[in-house]
Amino acid sequence: MARLALIPGDGVGPEVVAEATRVLEILARDPELTLELETLDLGADRFLATGRSITEEEFRRLSDDFDAILLGALGDPRVPGNEHARDILLGLRFRMDLYVNYRPCRVRHPRLSPLHHPDGRAMDLHIFRENTEGVYTGAGGTLRGGTDQEIAIEEDVNTRHGVERIVRAAFEFAHEGGRKRVTLVDKANAMPHGGALWRRTFHEVASTYPEVRTETMYVDAMVMDLVRRPAHHDVVVTSNLFGDILSDLAAALTGGLGLAASANVNPETGRALFEPVHGSAPDIAGSGRANPIAAILCTALLMDHLGRPDLAGLVNGVVAEALQAGLGTPDLGGEATTSEVGRWIAGRVAMRMSAGVEPNDD
Repeated sequence: MARLALIPGDGVGPEVVAEATRVLEILARDPELTLELETLDLGADRFLATGRSITEEEFRRLSDDFDAILLGALGDPRVPGNEHARDILLGLRFRMDLYVNYRPCRVRHPRLSPLHHPDGRAMDLHIFRENTEGVYTGAGGTLRGGTDQEIAIEEDVNTRHGVERIVRAAFEFAHEGGRKRVTLVDKANAMPHGGALWRRTFHEVASTYPEVRTETMYVDAMVMDLVRRPAHHDVVVTSNLFGDILSDLAAALTGGLGLAASANVNPETGRALFEPVHGSAPDIAGSGRANPIAAILCTALLMDHLGRPDLAGLVNGVVAEALQAGLGTPDLGGEATTSEVGRWIAGRVAMRMSAGVEPNDD
């Protein structure tokens, strides 16, 4: 049995998690898959009502009592400092040591990409973003704050341990999946201290995977190259900040944030948190315009994590069918509502499972 924690969160989070839950409940009909779902009340509403974002006991439960977490979104304009979102999301990432932030960025239908490729190839990119170090650790400080002589320092933290394990995770993914190339993205020319550590470690790890080709690119060149040659790149490994930026660009090139799923994973402990990366979008919350596909694709990543690649492929294939049929919310140029998209996908997953037919998403 797999125990899953659901954190709907804020804004459109509850709407997209509801549709992902609908798909999970269909998948749970598989006789070899038993899922126990529990919803946790973590978000802006509780924070505003009680002043608590997440308790130590909730941290412990999420870390020890569940096999995975599905998070909808966090962020609410009523909490302008986003304290609760930082406490919950970054707290879970750092305290559960979810050092791999994995973001697959794939063109699932040609009409969804703003780029035209004469050779017919399209982006199928796998980004491995270091998730527990870099400039997101909060290291640094201010001096003479609020004056015209204010100094603000954000420190970029890179450890050999942290760099080596994310680089190795990227190479292991390439090795196991038959991927041909791993690209390190950095800014070693302007950030030589951290850059030297990343490059030296990258080449040392690469030497143990001789079948995988390697490449290094500065982040500014990579931004241009993803637009110029999106199909050239395969697996990318990079720092926390650069991975955050590159994955949003890659999402825009593959159909938008409404299709962008992500996994936060510690491969050694098995702890994992899955989330769509589109944010809480409070301006459209409750309107039925939120795209649930990213959250539904998180269920595919979750099935892979639970050792069911067949069910992951089933979900991916049905999503491809939906996009091929032109089904989509307004961000994809469609007219369907959040629940209409979710019900269509869940219904098709149920039909495919009953028939024993697994669609191919290639």
